[in-house]
Parts: sequence; C-alpha cells; structure tokens
Amino acid sequence: MHDPGFFRLVGLLLLAGGFFFLVYDGARSIADQALRLTRLGEFWNDIHQASQAAFRTMVEGVSPWLWNGVVKIILNQPAWAVMGVLGILLLLLFRPRKPLIGYSRN
Repeated sequence: MHDPGFFRLVGLLLLAGGFFFLVYDGARSIADQALRLTRLGEFWNDIHQASQAAFRTMVEGVSPWLWNGVVKIILNQPAWAVMGVLGILLLLLFRPRKPLIGYSRN
C-alpha cells in the first residue's frame, strides 16, 4: 500500500500552487483592469509543450471522446481552480483516521 503521507504532501503542494495562481491572476487582473485567468492548458503548454501533445495523442488513442468531452474541458479551466480542487481532494482522501477509543481496529 502507498504511504498516505506522500499523497497528502502532493495535495498540499497542489493547494499551494492553486493559491499561487489565484494571487497571480488577481494581481494581473488588477494591473490590467480586466479579468485575467491562467488556463491549466496554457500553463502546461508554457511549461512543456511536447508532453501535452504526447498526452493528447495517448488519450485520443484510448478514446477520442475522452479528450473532447473531459480532458479538454479540464484544461480550459483556471489553473487555480483545478489545482485547488485536486489538492483538497487529495488532502481529504488521505487524511489520517481518527483513533478509535475503547476497542481496536482489525
């Protein structure tokens, strides 16, 4: 079984990344006096364009509707929202269990 601490760490890093993009987009919006959002797909494209193209080829090879119906929609969302939601989900799914009082868990 995987160590839940690793997934909590990844969740915390994603949550921090989401907060960073929220502040970044907010500062850009104030400076430009218009709403500016960094899309997840744009950010991924800026980081490593070849990996995004390879991921698209892989997903379309499995199922073409999966790219157009799910992945494309996620990549068009603001980076802060996607990273924040994934971070919160990982933190909630892998949080430590509360100790039981009075009997042992088998």
